[in-house]
Amino acid sequence: MVEDPHTTLSVEDFAALRENLHEQRLFRQEQLQQLSDAATTRLDAALDRQAAAQTEVRVKLAASARMVLADVEAALERMDEGRYGTCHLCRGPIARERLMIVPQARYCARCQQVREAGR
Repeated sequence: MVEDPHTTLSVEDFAALRENLHEQRLFRQEQLQQLSDAATTRLDAALDRQAAAQTEVRVKLAASARMVLADVEAALERMDEGRYGTCHLCRGPIARERLMIVPQARYCARCQQVREAGR
C-alpha cells in the first residue's frame, strides 16, 4: 500500500500536533480561569448596564472556550487511543494540511462541509 503524503502524518507531525493541542488546552484553561476571576470581581456592579453587557460577553467567551477545550481534549484522547486523524463520519483519513491548521479536527474537509451545510 502506498502512503499518501497528503494524509500521512510523520512522527514529527504527530509530536508537533500533540504539542499544539497541549498548548491550546493550557490557553483555554487559563482563559476560563481569567473569565471566572473577572466575573467574581464584578459582582458589586451587577446592576450597571455596562457590567451586564460585559458579563454576557464573558459568558459567551467562556462557553466558546469550553467547547474548544473539549474538542482539544477529545483530540488528545484520540491520539492516545490511536484514532487520531480519522474522520468521524466517513472513517477516511483527515488531510495532513487540515490537521496542521485545525489539529482538533474530527472530520475531513468534505464531511465538515456536509455537516455545515446541514445546519
